[in-house]
Amino acid sequence: MTEQFKQSIEQALHNPNLTGALGRFSEAYVISRAKAYEGIDFEALRSRIAEIKGGAAERLEELAQQFQREAEARGAKVFRTSSPQAVKEYILNLAREKGVKLVVKSKSMASEEIHLNPYLEQAGLTVKETDLGEWIIQLAGQKPSHMVMPAIHMTKEEVADLFSKEVQERLTSDIPRLVKVARQELRQYFLAADMGISGANIAVAETGTLVLVTNEGNARLVTTLPRIHVAIVGLEKLVPSFTDIAPILQALPRSATGQLLTSYVSMITGSTPNPDGSGKELHIILMDNRRSEMARDPKFKEALQCIRCASCLNVCPVYRLVGGHVFGHVYAGGIGTILTAWFDELKKSEEIQGLCIMCGRCREVCPGKIDIPELIVEIRRRLVKEEGQSLTQKAIFSGVLSNRRLFHSLLRAASLAQKPFARGGFIRHLPLFFSGLAEFRSLPTIAETPLRDRVKQIKQTPAREKAVFYAGCLIDFAYPQMGEAVIKVLNKAGIEVVFPEGQTCCGAPARYNGAFEVAAQNAVDNLKALLSTEASYVVSACPTCTAALKHEFISTLETQGRQEWLSRARELAAKTVDFSSLVKKLVDEGRLTLLEGETLEKVTYHDSCHLKRTLKVWQQPRELLQKAGYQLAEMFEADMCCGMGGSYSLKFPEISAPILQRKLQNIKNTGATTVAMDCPGCVMQIAGGFDKQGEGIRVKHTAELLAEKLK
Repeated sequence: MTEQFKQSIEQALHNPNLTGALGRFSEAYVISRAKAYEGIDFEALRSRIAEIKGGAAERLEELAQQFQREAEARGAKVFRTSSPQAVKEYILNLAREKGVKLVVKSKSMASEEIHLNPYLEQAGLTVKETDLGEWIIQLAGQKPSHMVMPAIHMTKEEVADLFSKEVQERLTSDIPRLVKVARQELRQYFLAADMGISGANIAVAETGTLVLVTNEGNARLVTTLPRIHVAIVGLEKLVPSFTDIAPILQALPRSATGQLLTSYVSMITGSTPNPDGSGKELHIILMDNRRSEMARDPKFKEALQCIRCASCLNVCPVYRLVGGHVFGHVYAGGIGTILTAWFDELKKSEEIQGLCIMCGRCREVCPGKIDIPELIVEIRRRLVKEEGQSLTQKAIFSGVLSNRRLFHSLLRAASLAQKPFARGGFIRHLPLFFSGLAEFRSLPTIAETPLRDRVKQIKQTPAREKAVFYAGCLIDFAYPQMGEAVIKVLNKAGIEVVFPEGQTCCGAPARYNGAFEVAAQNAVDNLKALLSTEASYVVSACPTCTAALKHEFISTLETQGRQEWLSRARELAAKTVDFSSLVKKLVDEGRLTLLEGETLEKVTYHDSCHLKRTLKVWQQPRELLQKAGYQLAEMFEADMCCGMGGSYSLKFPEISAPILQRKLQNIKNTGATTVAMDCPGCVMQIAGGFDKQGEGIRVKHTAELLAEKLK
């Protein structure tokens, strides 16, 4: 990470206007989006959109030819090119040929992608953005920070200052007055311009139709008043038929801004007359810029299902802290990282891809059904493949995590080395260059006796039904009491728990950092260990590990060509279950009874990211806690990331810390004396945060709370 990138993060985090504006919008967006989708089957809708857009991506060339044929038959001129430079030259040559001096533009991310404005301005043309947000950005000399709301990072006071300089009049921050000033200033440009440039949200191959979805009247003025209209359209905007418009129109405004419908939906089919009766020139530029190449990529073709709603930005815990000028290049956020890697170059995404915390909120709300975190992991894999690992990564992943005996020996040694710094189960201060690790949260101590040693002392009644317990590194070496609770609960249901000593790291740290070779070897080592005993279940009390065993072993081994292990990986996946889901099943079957009839303390519950979004589990632990007699108090943003993100909190402590502080405050606001969760990583983050604050709120794994209340 460059020093410049670090500084940009620090500047964003210390900009209260930025974090305040993005934070307020993010909170309001979740509510308005939920209301907008009431009565709509979102899963069915986005499956339909993914089908339309995914199908179009598989036949881009055919659809592009059909669109060109139909649009030209209706009087449009269609120019197709793979080169961003060719797009700019076409527009400039057209402007010179037609004597154009003034160009007005409606919002177009495709034009931002190719840096059109500075190119035309350097050639002597005057270019005016007419979308309110884009005009603000143009006056500020900035680039958009959001794909739908380009000036979302700016306050009304900052806008008032910009407008005051433009009109040479001291303006207040009264929003209606500022909008009126913008309308008055821009109207003259609409009337005087000879060329209008727009983008398009949808391009229909069947009819050659362009669809523009906007909330301001400027796009209609840009496309009707000037005598020449140029539309820059990325190939990914193509859909086969006119009926394909409806699902996208249903989702786009709801996902973008929480609206049922935008103010304007414009459909342009062919050339239309100018206001003076002359024929308008309609030029449609179908721009490729590696989109066809992307469509041929088995992994990344999925990204072409994006409808540019930016809902992924609206729910991202990192974006709302740092904004799109940090978390983005031209396109912002998670999807922006992916588009940057393709439309620009892989290297340009190297720093911004690291900002993704892998919480999966973007995947949950994406109307195009794009698995953004998984594609970012693939970017990391390709970066490692092209450029190799850093010395630190090599030491950690290839040197330590790939060697179980060395890894476990180092952890045992750490339990001795930590003693001068350990107090009450926490490490609150560390010396020298390690000091930053315990700056915003205390760290858990390494257990003197790991779970793998304690298991040998636990007396279990032999049973016909067995469960293999995969502990994961944190439960094994930092929180063995959680593992003991899991064993106690399952034993009570008549299940014997087996702990294979050969189990090792699940490979998630290596995989999420792009070191797939190490992750694949971790998978193989665990397959050998976990399938060595015949058992009904393989149970884990760590959602990240459960997701690895159930989903990621298969995809990692496939990517690395380790075909010989795939059948075993699928066998493991079929047996793997998270702790709460298994216990809920046992309770429902009457095999396990929790103490009922007594009212216990108030508990709130934090959803860990992988449990809710990858494993789709969130109701089960809540029901179990309530069955055990706990009063459940729901917290605000219960399913928002706590900022842990595995090694993320070590790489970006300055981002992890404010995410954690927000989570801690939401917990305190419930008045609960205990916060429960199903993830040892979240326990580490949240318990460490409360310890640093000196708060007395208990932080417990669900297994620990249930183990206390067995009948």
